[in-house]
Amino acid sequence: MASNATAPKTGKADPGPWYGPTSGTTVLAAALMIFGGVMAILEGIAAIARDDLFVATRHYVFQFSLSGWGWVHLILGIVIVLAGCAVLTGALWARYFGVVVAGLGAIANFLWLPYYPLWAMTLVAVNIFIVWALCTGQHREAHMGSAA
Repeated sequence: MASNATAPKTGKADPGPWYGPTSGTTVLAAALMIFGGVMAILEGIAAIARDDLFVATRHYVFQFSLSGWGWVHLILGIVIVLAGCAVLTGALWARYFGVVVAGLGAIANFLWLPYYPLWAMTLVAVNIFIVWALCTGQHREAHMGSAA
């Protein structure tokens, strides 16, 4: 019986540099973008339909009509979902676009606080985590590329 156990292995001793778009943080950011975008879409649809879930507050500085906020969240949610799908492709422009869109999502949900505070704070945290994950992945990619 012949064995191949002693044959030398032909593999790279030094593998290529780590590739950022395939990193776990980037994939997690894209998944969170898709999740957060879908939640913003549902939030927008509920606000446009004038659901009884939301409470209108008085004397709020950034006061729009509830349907106005609904359209903002609906459009922003669609853009966030599309950006999340683009981040999954690994394109560099999609990472930058994702940072901008997630930042806008965090601002929009911060301004949404008086209407639905708990959900707004959850989506603010998700959007901030998305920005962190997209920026950290890019930083690690540059660091690992310069070490090779």
